[in-house]
Amino acid sequence: MEFMSGWVLPLLAEIPFPQIDPVLVSIGPIPIRWYSLSYIAGLILGYVWVRANLKHTRTVEMRAMDDLFLWIIIGVVFGGRIGSVLFYGFQQDSQRYFSDPMAWLAVWDGGMSFHGGFLGVLLAVVIWSRFNPKTRFWEVTDLLAISAPIGLFFGRIANFINGELYGRPTDVPWAMRFPTFGPNGVKDQWTEPRHPSQLYESFLEGLVLLIVLNVMWRNPAIRDRAGIVTGGFMAGYGFFRFLVEFVRKPDNGIEAGFFKFAGLGTFTTGQELSFPMIIAGVALMLWRRNQTPAGTLAP
Repeated sequence: MEFMSGWVLPLLAEIPFPQIDPVLVSIGPIPIRWYSLSYIAGLILGYVWVRANLKHTRTVEMRAMDDLFLWIIIGVVFGGRIGSVLFYGFQQDSQRYFSDPMAWLAVWDGGMSFHGGFLGVLLAVVIWSRFNPKTRFWEVTDLLAISAPIGLFFGRIANFINGELYGRPTDVPWAMRFPTFGPNGVKDQWTEPRHPSQLYESFLEGLVLLIVLNVMWRNPAIRDRAGIVTGGFMAGYGFFRFLVEFVRKPDNGIEAGFFKFAGLGTFTTGQELSFPMIIAGVALMLWRRNQTPAGTLAP
């Protein structure tokens, strides 16, 4: 059965890959892609959710959050791209980035890294905080933490629509065959049945994490000890990402790194980057749990 610019859907016993064009609409020569819209939707809806929860904070003002939003966009874009190059691109072809500086900006050829984007946003908040010393740092990061899964959800759905970052081969009943590039760049070939790992991540890192963090945030005893929710986001994302990586195809075929060198086994780069997040997140939760709640005096 043919569809979408020469794509051919084989007869499958598995769940068929949906017929969704990665390009939503083209305005002249400019294509509007689902992937780009996912970033826009995540940032806008996340911003709306942050503003809706400002009433629960003590030091964060709306005008300050409006300024921070611009810093966050810069942190996501530059951190995500630089992280993709450093964490994945250099392992695959380091010479390319030394010989062609423009390759650092080629988002369409290598994409973005969540871990890089996370570090970029963290750095942006640190710098922004220097200009807003009256705002409690951990209150701000908690607000960002309860909204970040919204962007993760849309981002993974966009990965699914693009047919990228799919899982390893499997024979589970919900396996899917994903399109691959054939000769001359035509998508007329298909993978063997694989895990739809993008959907696993959108559910765990998006919906589940969103619910858990917002339930934590609604608890005054947790919210008043600012930083616990931030630690929950770090540990929760790291844990879910670490699990899904067992069934996800390694990015750019990169598998093994420091852990293998240290004799601790073979893990993907995504797992190696997520493990420190889990440790740091748990440590942050334990540290902030022992802090005096906001609005009370220390004994």
